[in-house]
Amino acid sequence: MTTMRALVGHEGEVEIVMVPVPQAGPGQVRVKVAAAAVQPVDLFTASGTLPGYKLTDPMERYGLGWDVAGVVDQVGPGVGGLTAGQAVFGLSDRLMPPYKAQAEYVLLDVSEVAAAPGGLTPEQAATLPLNTLTAIQALDLADLTPGQTLLVTGAAGALGGYLVEIAAARGLRVAGLAGAGDEKLVRGFGAEWFIPRDADLAASVRALVPGGVDGVVDAAIVGLTALDSVRAGGAYVAVAAGTAPIPLRGIQVSTVYVRADAGQLAQVARWAEAGRLTVRLAGTHPLEKAAEAYARLSAGGQRGRVVLTP
Repeated sequence: MTTMRALVGHEGEVEIVMVPVPQAGPGQVRVKVAAAAVQPVDLFTASGTLPGYKLTDPMERYGLGWDVAGVVDQVGPGVGGLTAGQAVFGLSDRLMPPYKAQAEYVLLDVSEVAAAPGGLTPEQAATLPLNTLTAIQALDLADLTPGQTLLVTGAAGALGGYLVEIAAARGLRVAGLAGAGDEKLVRGFGAEWFIPRDADLAASVRALVPGGVDGVVDAAIVGLTALDSVRAGGAYVAVAAGTAPIPLRGIQVSTVYVRADAGQLAQVARWAEAGRLTVRLAGTHPLEKAAEAYARLSAGGQRGRVVLTP
């Protein structure tokens, strides 16, 4: 095969184009894609608005797809530890490549890929990388220690659920904010406290944790009311560019910009194999029906991620 199908965003729509199959260079592997999740960032990319946020140069079309699971198909020079035929999962974390994970093949640096979790299908494995790595790296920015308190907004969401699970695994005491019907789900992830979305957030948090929580990861982009739930000198972590509030009361405000990390992916695989992460697959669509998958995500209300299968 000399050409492949790849999904791109063009003028707010997604389309399949035929392009040359990429060749693995030094430090790279080529992965034959079995599954690639569709994420909110893909909707954002396909809209063509990235240049307005200074995240990419203006381009005619944009490569789509961050999460991938598949099989190593070609190994470039200087690659150790990964072999052809090995099942892997990974994260294509750059915005500028013309073709990314939603394609028949994708190139990944060795820092972007790890052995796939045993016992999971490729479709299940493809739901993990972006959200779990974002959760790990956001919690690292919050820099809390076991026994400290953390508020997670959007705690029932794809990112929020992993934030709760991983924070609880680190020994943090977690308060989760979500819809009233999600209390059982959020507590099942490991939250000690639950706050319904329509409650007075800061008052509710401070009633549970006098003085406010030690930190918040604002997965729902609540903003100032989430910041107001944090004690003076605590930590606030935003998950989207341009959404972080002013660092009032000495609160350390930061934004997580996710990066691929092979070591962290390997840890995610171990947690998944041990049943410590809840895999949330909302459904699958063949690549040729990608527009349906994008429309489904855009409509909202999904529990987990929709996955494309080339």
